[in-house]
Amino acid sequence: MNMENNVYKGTTTVGLICKDGVVLATEKRATMGNLIASRTAKKIYQVADRIAMTTAGTVGDAQFLARIIRVEASLYEIKREKKPTVRAIATLTSNLLNSYRYYPYLVQLLIGGVDEEGAKIFSIDPIGGAIEEKEIVATGSGSLTAYGVLEDRYTPEITTNEAVELAVRAIISAMRRDSASGDGIDVVRITEREFHQLDSKEIEKIISKFKK
Repeated sequence: MNMENNVYKGTTTVGLICKDGVVLATEKRATMGNLIASRTAKKIYQVADRIAMTTAGTVGDAQFLARIIRVEASLYEIKREKKPTVRAIATLTSNLLNSYRYYPYLVQLLIGGVDEEGAKIFSIDPIGGAIEEKEIVATGSGSLTAYGVLEDRYTPEITTNEAVELAVRAIISAMRRDSASGDGIDVVRITEREFHQLDSKEIEKIISKFKK
């Protein structure tokens, strides 16, 4: 039996650095081989006050990592008496994944948020390699299509409100071209003032603009 086909997998995620914060977005489909195993898979997790993690890969590994990272972020704040930075959470996650490099978690992560240093996003591979992304990033099987949309419309002066619409547009394009992506969209907007996860009505309002 092929174990690779017996785990839930998640796919397209995107992240954008904006002049006033960070936007992260994912679709909701989880696949198991050729089967659509879930249409409501969670792929964005809040791991600290102004920091979130997106996941592409196996859903079980992602959920387990999200729990660990939340706990480690809380311990960091207790021990150091200050909130962890995005870089600190990314380093912690990278070290954790690297320690399991011979039996890796099957995930590709984006960790993004806003701290005293500003808006940051880090892309982390399954064995802990971390890259700081300066503008845009996409992961998962639909990433090539998403990149096409992001690169065409992104500018460094984009606001988080504008980036939310661009992220939704990129995810929709990925869903149209990638069979492993689909079934709805989750979006998080992070600024110095708030961590806001858009609800379904807000997302539908954005999608309706593209249909006009």
